[in-house]
Amino acid sequence: MAIGRSPSVKDVAASAGVSLGTVSNVMNRPEVVSPATRERVERAMAELGFVRNESARQLRAGTSRTLAYVMLDGSNPFFHDVAQGIEFAAEDADLSLFICNSNGRADREEVHLDRLMQQRVQGVLITPVDPEARHLADIAKRGIPVVIVDRAGAGGEFCSVAVDDVLGGRIAVEHLAEQGHTRVAVIGGPESLGQVRDRLEGARQVWAELGMPAEDLTYLPTAALTVAEGRSAGERLAGLPVRRRPTAAFCANDLLALGLLQQAIGAGLRIPEELAIVGFDDIEFASAAAVPLTSVRQPRQELGRAAAQLVLDEATVPEHRHQQLLFVPELVARASTVARSRVY
Repeated sequence: MAIGRSPSVKDVAASAGVSLGTVSNVMNRPEVVSPATRERVERAMAELGFVRNESARQLRAGTSRTLAYVMLDGSNPFFHDVAQGIEFAAEDADLSLFICNSNGRADREEVHLDRLMQQRVQGVLITPVDPEARHLADIAKRGIPVVIVDRAGAGGEFCSVAVDDVLGGRIAVEHLAEQGHTRVAVIGGPESLGQVRDRLEGARQVWAELGMPAEDLTYLPTAALTVAEGRSAGERLAGLPVRRRPTAAFCANDLLALGLLQQAIGAGLRIPEELAIVGFDDIEFASAAAVPLTSVRQPRQELGRAAAQLVLDEATVPEHRHQQLLFVPELVARASTVARSRVY
């Protein structure tokens, strides 16, 4: 049946010979409609090509059957693993998941949040450019639950799920010191990212506690957490005077570490004999690198699933209380820092 426009509920009711209320019940409360009538209505919908107006339903209900995750960097596999954990939890709750990418830009993040509010999502999970940004509080004031992912929420204003990044930096540099390295580089940036600042702080803390000279822990900032910036850092590292040049490097994430590894191998360095490397995140590519990469592991999917469970709890439980979950990172030692006989 061709009606020259998108078929409406009225068209379905007329075709099936039932009331508008019966069509509504078939869509929203099918259990109250007899099987024969339900089949007749569903057949009419199929013949007409009827698609329910979900936007209108959301407007009436005040919410939708969707969650949203605004990730910080869509090019980083870490965030895709976090998103997968969120997706698993959303599926368990019979919800869909919108994924947005701010690409580290506060203005793009704000645009995403404005549009998600218009979509009336049940909850927003976000790895923010700035966890204290005003637009995060604005969306919460609209009654939409917000959970901060991979960064502690400011002042407990939101639920948050993160890994102890200070501890992660400590673990990485302590491991390199245990391998006998007395000159270490910490590579990563920008420092505007709290994760980078905390990992650097952890590295400096443990270096001082080990009684090592501050000048022998060299900090090489980068403009981004990318493979290309890792290669660039490797070139800067190679340009340092031999007497000051670090024999090991802790990178703020695995993409930097993989770029550094590429540059070092291309320059003919033996890994780890001439340069030991530790990354952070333990993404899938870390173990598959030309020289398997030692990394500080974050429980990526666990982070996502826990964050989704918190946002669902806030959306559905009246007595919900904000929680700040902090996971403990662990070192996964591979050939980029230790002799092959000690790899585990």
